[in-house]
Amino acid sequence: MAVSSFAQQYQDRFFAGNPWAALKDDPEFAEFFSNFAFDEVVQQDDLDDQTRFMAILATLLGCQGVDAFRSLLPGALRAGVTPVQVKEIVYQAVAYLGIGRVLPFFQVTNEVFTAQGIALPLAGQATTTPETRRPAGTQAQVDIFGEGMRDFWQAGPEDSRHINRWLAANCFGDYYTRGGLDYKAREMITFCFLAAQGGCEPQLTSHAAGNIRIGNNEAFLIKVLSQCLPYIGYPRSLNALRCIRDAQK
Repeated sequence: MAVSSFAQQYQDRFFAGNPWAALKDDPEFAEFFSNFAFDEVVQQDDLDDQTRFMAILATLLGCQGVDAFRSLLPGALRAGVTPVQVKEIVYQAVAYLGIGRVLPFFQVTNEVFTAQGIALPLAGQATTTPETRRPAGTQAQVDIFGEGMRDFWQAGPEDSRHINRWLAANCFGDYYTRGGLDYKAREMITFCFLAAQGGCEPQLTSHAAGNIRIGNNEAFLIKVLSQCLPYIGYPRSLNALRCIRDAQK
């Protein structure tokens, strides 16, 4: 088996070298995986390269694919994903994966940026203050999920109400209100974090519905999921597909 001409052209277009250099002792696998991920999957639909790479980066964060993230990040930059967008993907991952799993990706991102001549730190993207983060976060929830979220931050049993407040103030107020990515992009990457992480099907269904509500329709989410499948495998992809279908009910 040889790498197909399309896969080779795709690889040459986005990567200065072989992104699967770690597979040098497994050339047969590297060839058929490249043919699948860089040919068959890419040609499945009309998703643009920038969106494809943003989804893949978020997926690799979700599945803890730090080595693959390092390999594919230069390609994402060549595809038009800006340094600010990359950082916002990494930052937002903390809300859904936790700093314990995301911290290594900060280091990898900064190493790749430095190698690419990208000056650090990047310009700040915060738009809220300690006083405005909760109401701004609540408004983001309302914009994405509907008016039913208006008072969610103060709902629920008293002993756990603080978590709903944190969800509004921190998850949405600290992250979703930042510059660099709009709501549609942020909901798409959240879908990818949750699909790749697994075990979050209730939240994944909710965010699939949020995506659909703001314009990332079912067909778009299936395109995104299809591009992420090589990086998370079939079980989590099929679970995510079920969540997309359930979000439409």
